[in-house]
Amino acid sequence: MELLVVLAILGLLVSLVGPQVLNQLGGAKTKTAKIQIKDLEQALEMYKLDVGRYPSTENGLSSLVSKPGDATGWNGPYLKGGKVPLDPWNREYTYKYPGQKAEIDIFSYGQNGVPGGDGEDADVNNWD
Repeated sequence: MELLVVLAILGLLVSLVGPQVLNQLGGAKTKTAKIQIKDLEQALEMYKLDVGRYPSTENGLSSLVSKPGDATGWNGPYLKGGKVPLDPWNREYTYKYPGQKAEIDIFSYGQNGVPGGDGEDADVNNWD
């Protein structure tokens, strides 16, 4: 009988604490995406200082780790590890130059991978 009471109490604790833990884990992914986007912005600034302009949308973020054919003055790689990081949901960041919301647009569509959304499904970008 005592064992059943203990199991019931543990079940209640898990049902109360579990969702809070999962929310914290999800929030960590969004924070990680924001930090990665800031790092990409800084690397793009270094690229611009060396080359005189940002990489085109077509060349994309890969220009930060390998020299595009039209980039005189390229002094990279501009990212550690020799590769462009994926977002926390294992998808590539979207990069646009010229941007529609800022000079350069860097964003992830969040957990669901489609524009818009709330919570973990919300877009993460460099202009908000």
